[in-house]
Amino acid sequence: MAYSDTHSKAIGYLLWIFGFMGAHRFYYGKPITGTLWFFTLGFFFIGWIVDFFLIPSMDRSADRRFRTGPINFNLTWILLTFLGIFGAHRLYMGKWVTAIIYFFTVGLFGVGILYDYWTLNEQISVKNMQRDW
Repeated sequence: MAYSDTHSKAIGYLLWIFGFMGAHRFYYGKPITGTLWFFTLGFFFIGWIVDFFLIPSMDRSADRRFRTGPINFNLTWILLTFLGIFGAHRLYMGKWVTAIIYFFTVGLFGVGILYDYWTLNEQISVKNMQRDW
């Protein structure tokens, strides 16, 4: 598979600022360690500091793993991070019904947001592979 630039180091470092909550790890497709960082404050801040140096390799790994297409990973992740409770990221991906549900249920009572943190990269890749755009 050819190289595709799906993720951005700049966005990764921006999310790293909130990394003690695991945001950058979710962004790069590492939901298990993202959850661990969330519950341990970046693995007691030590892992958070180490991640500052690991972001370039996490970025390369994510670029190889996920598919580019009409849905932009960076924009979708920014929408999820800052407007996810309103369903803005789902609206951008064309998932109108769930976007409306998120809007009226505060991100489906927070559980939907957590689900999207775990699966958003795969959701975007699947949408980008669909040929009916």
